[in-house]
Amino acid sequence: MSTASSETATGSAAPDDGPEKRSRKPPRLTVPDGVRPYLAPLLLYGVTKLVGLTVFAWLLESADDYQKKNPRFGGGAHWWDVLATWDGWWYLQVAEKGYDPGPLEPLGPGGLFTVKQNSVAFFPLYPGLIRGTSEITGLGLYGSGILVSVLASFVAAAGIYAVISTLAGVRAGTIAAGLWAVAPGAGVEWAVYSESVFVAIAAWCCYCVMKRRWVAAGLLAFAAGLNRPTSAALIGAVGLAAIVTLARRESRREHGVSGPVYAMVAAPLGLLTYITWVGLSSGDLTAYFTLQREGWAHYFDFGKYTLDVLGNTAVGHNNYLFAFSVPDLLGVQIVLALPFLIALMLRKKPPLVLVAYTLASVITVLGTQQMFGNTGRYLLPVFPLLLAPAAAMSRLKWPSLAVFFATAAVASGWYAHYVIFELGIP
Repeated sequence: MSTASSETATGSAAPDDGPEKRSRKPPRLTVPDGVRPYLAPLLLYGVTKLVGLTVFAWLLESADDYQKKNPRFGGGAHWWDVLATWDGWWYLQVAEKGYDPGPLEPLGPGGLFTVKQNSVAFFPLYPGLIRGTSEITGLGLYGSGILVSVLASFVAAAGIYAVISTLAGVRAGTIAAGLWAVAPGAGVEWAVYSESVFVAIAAWCCYCVMKRRWVAAGLLAFAAGLNRPTSAALIGAVGLAAIVTLARRESRREHGVSGPVYAMVAAPLGLLTYITWVGLSSGDLTAYFTLQREGWAHYFDFGKYTLDVLGNTAVGHNNYLFAFSVPDLLGVQIVLALPFLIALMLRKKPPLVLVAYTLASVITVLGTQQMFGNTGRYLLPVFPLLLAPAAAMSRLKWPSLAVFFATAAVASGWYAHYVIFELGIP
C-alpha cells in the first residue's frame, strides 16, 4: 500500500482547517496545590476585615471628630490618616529618619513622665520593612506601612490556619483565621502598627516548632526579637520546647541535637542585640527599660495595676492611671474571659510551645502597667486562645457561621477599631 493511501486511511494527512476553525480552550488559572488549602481562610479573613474597616470609616465620618484632633493623636485630614496616628506616627518617624540614640533626657520633676520619649522604644523590623517597601515600590511611607501590615496580616492568618488546622481540622483552622479578624484589638492589623508582622512571625514560628523545623523556628524567633519586646514570650516558648526535646531520649534520637540547640541559641539574639545596642548607644545598659518605665509608664508590676483597674471598674470609679471608660470596660470583659479560654485551650492538649507562649504572653500583659484599655490589642498575638472556640464552632453549619461572621464583622468596626483609636489610646 502506498504511503499516500496509508495516510488517507489513518487520517494523518487530513487538511488543516486553519487556526480560526480549531477549537481553542481558554487558559485556566491553576492554583498550586500548596496554596489551595489557604484560599478559604484567607478569603474569610479578608472579607471580614474589609467589612470591619468599612464600618470604622463610616463611624469616623458620622462622628466627625477626627478632623478636629491632632494628626499625631487620632486625627487627620482623611479617615484613613487615623490608621497612622499614635504609635503609627513613631514608626513612620523611624522609617523616615532612623534612630537618634543618646543619653536619656530627664524631664522636670512632678510629672507622670520623668524622661523624654525617644523613638528607640520602637523596635526596628517593622519600620525597616516600611522603608524598604517604600524604596522598592515608590509608595510613600504611609502607603508602604499599610501595605506591609495588610500583607503581613494575611501571612499571619495563614499561619493561624496552619497551626489550628493541624490540631483541630481544616474547618476549625478556617474559622480561627476569621476569628482573628474580629478579635478585640484587631483594628491595628490593617494600620501602621507592628502587630500583624509579629503575629505572622509568631504563628509560623510555633508551626515550625510543632513540625520540628528547628532552624526555621530559631530564625523566626530571632526576627520576632527585632520586632517587639513581647517577643520574649515566644523566645522562651521556643527555648522550652527545645530543652524538653533534648531532655527526652526518644525525641533526641528522632530529631537530633543540633536543631534544637540552634533554635535555643538563635532565638534570643535579635531581642538581646537590639536592647544591648540601645543601652550602649545611651551609655546605660538598662536604658531601654528605663525609657519604658519613665518615658511611657510601662513596666512589669506583677499585676498591681490590673487589679487596681478591676477594683475601680467594679465600683464605677476611675481613680487609676490611663482611665478610658469604654475601652477599659471592654478590657475587663476580656480579662474575665481569659481563665475560661485558657482552660478550654488546655483541654485540647496543645503542644508545649503553644501552652508556654500563651501563658507567658498572658502573664506579661496582665502583669504590666500599661494602657488597660488596650488589653485586647496586647492579647492579639495570643492566637492559641482561638483553638477551643474555633473547634467548637466548626460543628456549626455554614449558614450559621455566615450570620456570626457578618454580625461580628460589623460590630468589630466599633469595638476593635473605633473604640481603641478614637475612644482610647491604641
